[in-house]
Amino acid sequence: MKYLVIYLFLLFLILDFSAIQAQDSTNVKKWSINDCLKYASENNIQVNTLRLNELYSRQDMVLAKAAKLPDLYSAVSNTFNNANNNATTNGNLVNQLISSGSYSLNSSVVLWNDNYLNNNIRQKNLAMQSAGLSINQSVNNITLLITTAYLDILLSRENLFYISDLVKTSEARVKQGQQFYDAGSIARKELLQLQAQQASDRFLLVQTTNMIRQNILLLKQLLQLPGEILFDIAVPDSVMPSVMIPSLYIVQQSALQNFPEIKISKLSVDIAALDIAKARAAFKPVLSAGSSLGSGYSEVITNSTSSKTGYFKQVGNNFYQRLGLAVYIPIFSKRANKTNLEKASIAYRQADLNFKNSQLVLTQEVEQAYLNAANAREAYDAASVQLTAAEESYRIVNEQFKIGAINSYDLLQQRNQYVQAIQAYTQAKYTAVLQQKIYEFYMGKPVTL
Repeated sequence: MKYLVIYLFLLFLILDFSAIQAQDSTNVKKWSINDCLKYASENNIQVNTLRLNELYSRQDMVLAKAAKLPDLYSAVSNTFNNANNNATTNGNLVNQLISSGSYSLNSSVVLWNDNYLNNNIRQKNLAMQSAGLSINQSVNNITLLITTAYLDILLSRENLFYISDLVKTSEARVKQGQQFYDAGSIARKELLQLQAQQASDRFLLVQTTNMIRQNILLLKQLLQLPGEILFDIAVPDSVMPSVMIPSLYIVQQSALQNFPEIKISKLSVDIAALDIAKARAAFKPVLSAGSSLGSGYSEVITNSTSSKTGYFKQVGNNFYQRLGLAVYIPIFSKRANKTNLEKASIAYRQADLNFKNSQLVLTQEVEQAYLNAANAREAYDAASVQLTAAEESYRIVNEQFKIGAINSYDLLQQRNQYVQAIQAYTQAKYTAVLQQKIYEFYMGKPVTL
């Protein structure tokens, strides 16, 4: 009675399996892993935000270059002054309203400042390069996440293939068991055991199908696809781990030379060094040239005591041209310049430590990836041998059960060992593939399946 209850309970849980299969057969575009990686690199919100940061940094560099050019600005003013003025020969004060205006065109350019402007241009250029490398760093992180999610889907689908075969085998076994029971060869308890196992296999099939759908949703979320878009992945013809694993030293050296994290840290050191050069420039004089053109006029509007001169004549008579040099010499800055230099030196040492730490962390990550790949490969080899033995044992007991040489209990025991071997094998295979892809990625090899 206990097995019948289990059988009926599990049967209710799998009533919607046909609907799930019908939904999964919907004709949707199949995305390869290259499609996923390309879409993410072009459309990911975080990546595109970093691209805008790069454009922002580019504008800083353009502005730094423009600082070497002369500036040019104009000044136009007009004022009205109402006051008592001594505008008569006898010394009497006269209330007058006077309008006056001035016009000028001014320009200046820095001629020498101990290479401050050039160092600032170099620094902004390095910052722009760092912003560009941040994009590559983000793309690398997304690549590994997408690869993991993609392989999880393939793992679940391969499990689905094996479990579907188990369901077919269970169905055939129940039919055979029913024949044995009808013939009186087995007890009803053994038939119920077979039926319960069939329901359990079907339930496992539904669970695996739901896991596929959940993993597809996770990948879709990583790609940041809208909810209304139908999405599925393309299944490669074969996914197998590589036999050879590149040497640790080669991969570490490749990662140190090419990974954006290291390049960003090195650029931070160079940027900090330029901060020191800029801080030292504050102790040096600054030589600049300036020029201006200008004119002005003045007119007494009320109570004028002298003849008026025309506006244009005044402007012409007052027109002037100026050209000169100016030297700014810092003498005492209340320790501001020295403090800035000390801070820049500390920041440089900190950037250098961060650079060394980035190298150390990356080499440790590569070594860990190497161990993961090697261990995963060994686990895959062991799981392959285990699966081969389990398959042969399961085949033998099935033949024995057909002729009545063993009972259903022994058959189910061997069947459980076979299922465990299948699950261990598929898990080991995709773990080995994933760990090898991660390890090879540090070497600069693109992810392909």
